[in-house]
Amino acid sequence: MGKLQSEGRSSVITSASARAVWEIITDPKRIGEWSHETHDGDWIGRSNTAVPGARFSGSNRLGRLKWTRVNQVVEVHPGRHYSWRTVPSALYPDSTLWTITLEPHAEGTEIVQTFEVLRINPIINRLYYLVAPAHRQRQAALTADLRRLADVAELLTSSRGSYPRQPGGPANRDPRAQP
Repeated sequence: MGKLQSEGRSSVITSASARAVWEIITDPKRIGEWSHETHDGDWIGRSNTAVPGARFSGSNRLGRLKWTRVNQVVEVHPGRHYSWRTVPSALYPDSTLWTITLEPHAEGTEIVQTFEVLRINPIINRLYYLVAPAHRQRQAALTADLRRLADVAELLTSSRGSYPRQPGGPANRDPRAQP
C-alpha cells in the first residue's frame, strides 16, 4: 500500500496584480472561489486578518468526503509571501504547511504554491491514501486551483479593486459569472 505525496509545488503566471492575488489568498471567506477542495472558510475568534498566529477554519469536500480543519497563519510578508498550517487535532492528527509566494513577472505576477506534510502517523497516511486517492498526486489539481485564483484576481484587477460578488451567494461560484 502506498503513501500520500508529502510535498509539492505548483505555479502559474497571471496578468493580475500581486495586490489583487494577495487580497484573495488572505481572505478565508474567498477560498471557495478558487479551491477545488476547500469550499468555505472563516476567521476563528478575534482573528479577522492574516497575521502570524491567527486561526481560520476551512470546510472541505472531496467526492463524498467532507471535513473541517482549523488552520493557523504561520508567516506573512504582505504582498509577497503567505503561509499557514493545518492544526493537528484528535480527529486529524496530521499537519501540512501551505505557502503561496507572489513573484513579479514580466507578464504580471507568478503565483507559486507549495505544500509540505509536517506531521502524519504512518498508519493514518496509509488510511488517507485509501480513502482520498486524489491526494496521492496533487500537482494537476493544485495547478488548476492556481489558474482559478488567477482568473479571480484578473477580474479583481480589471475592475480596479472591486470584485463583483453576489450578496449572500455561494463562495464557490464561477468567478466569470455576472453579479
